[in-house]
Amino acid sequence: MHDLKQIRDNPDAFDAAMARRGLDPVAADILSLDGRNRALLTEVQTGQARRNEASKMIGQAKAQGDEDQAQALMVEVGELKKRLPALEDEQREIAEQIEQQLSSLPNIPADDVPAGKSEDDNVELSRNGTPPSFDFDIKDHADLGPSLGLDFETGAKISGARFTLVRGPVAKLHRALGQFGLDVLTNDYGFEEAYPPLLVNDDTMYGADKLPKFADDLFRTTDGRWLIPTAEVSLANIVRGDILAESELPLRFVALTSCFRSEAGAAGRDTRGYVRQHQFEKVEMVSITTPDASEDEHKRMTDCAENVLTRLDLPFRRMDLSTGDLGFGATRTFDLEVWLPGQDTYREVSSCSTCGDFQARRMNARYRPDGETKGTRFVHTLNGSGLVVGRILVAILENYQQADGSVIIPEVLRPYMGGLELLEPAH
Repeated sequence: MHDLKQIRDNPDAFDAAMARRGLDPVAADILSLDGRNRALLTEVQTGQARRNEASKMIGQAKAQGDEDQAQALMVEVGELKKRLPALEDEQREIAEQIEQQLSSLPNIPADDVPAGKSEDDNVELSRNGTPPSFDFDIKDHADLGPSLGLDFETGAKISGARFTLVRGPVAKLHRALGQFGLDVLTNDYGFEEAYPPLLVNDDTMYGADKLPKFADDLFRTTDGRWLIPTAEVSLANIVRGDILAESELPLRFVALTSCFRSEAGAAGRDTRGYVRQHQFEKVEMVSITTPDASEDEHKRMTDCAENVLTRLDLPFRRMDLSTGDLGFGATRTFDLEVWLPGQDTYREVSSCSTCGDFQARRMNARYRPDGETKGTRFVHTLNGSGLVVGRILVAILENYQQADGSVIIPEVLRPYMGGLELLEPAH
């Protein structure tokens, strides 16, 4: 959510920020509605005050025997009672229009976010590790996986397209990845582990900027709740409506949850294999901090996600997303892309974003600075994928594959696998 006062103070700057997002000027329309809204509020408040005053004067006039004055005041009060509800309804309607407009607009990019129109304009910042070389014909995970336990056919039979049954040793590897990600982020980086609700209400989805913009990409239950697309939704809303002490910050949460996405905006993409599913598991990080600390927290969060990949010995690169690829609620995002030999390219496995106070305004999540007793400020929220289980599993299968179809298990995961060192295909 945007600060309406900032738009009033500098509409040209707001339009320039939206232009970087590829949007047409909108400040004039918002301010026109805002002017009408404020005029109506004044008219309503003036009318209410006059109605209350005139009502008191009726009794006074009658007490003084001035029936003409009492009658005139009664007529005035009656007219105000008829007129005020219509004004109040109009004011509420315009206020809702303003909120809808502000809710539909993406966050303002940081000043130094690379300009661009699409992911093609993202900027590579660094590379870690070297893609493996093979002396045999490699397979992508969609061909390699079925003999190891990625059962695409049965998943589709049970639930339809973009669902997979994971079974046998690969299911154990799937579980190991989630536990490994949680252990790294809790033990080494001090995140507080949580297991949040997977079903949330409208206010929670709105607070995490998923409604109304992304309703078509979500799954909704028959009782009006929503299945979370990421644990960010639940974790960020832990502080919704709260006023925190500055000394409580930063708050750092991590959760391993199932996530659900309808992928309406990704029709036709990655329909083969395990990269893009309707249901998947992810270790998600969320930080709540002060504005002064949010930039450093963003770097720290990205370093956390990089460390997970480094320990798994997977080659990856860090990307600075351009304005054309930046997520709706983000002011800056670093993507981590891991090398997939089967696709001969890097693919995104983690997005670490800072949202500024964009989500906090929706959630009315604030903190009171140390030494102040009255004033409050909005917190800053950040989120990042600590480990997307399915995509990292894909990366391990492809990078650690052997000529006979087996897959070496990364050393750091072997304690979670009962000492197992190799996934062997079923023959």
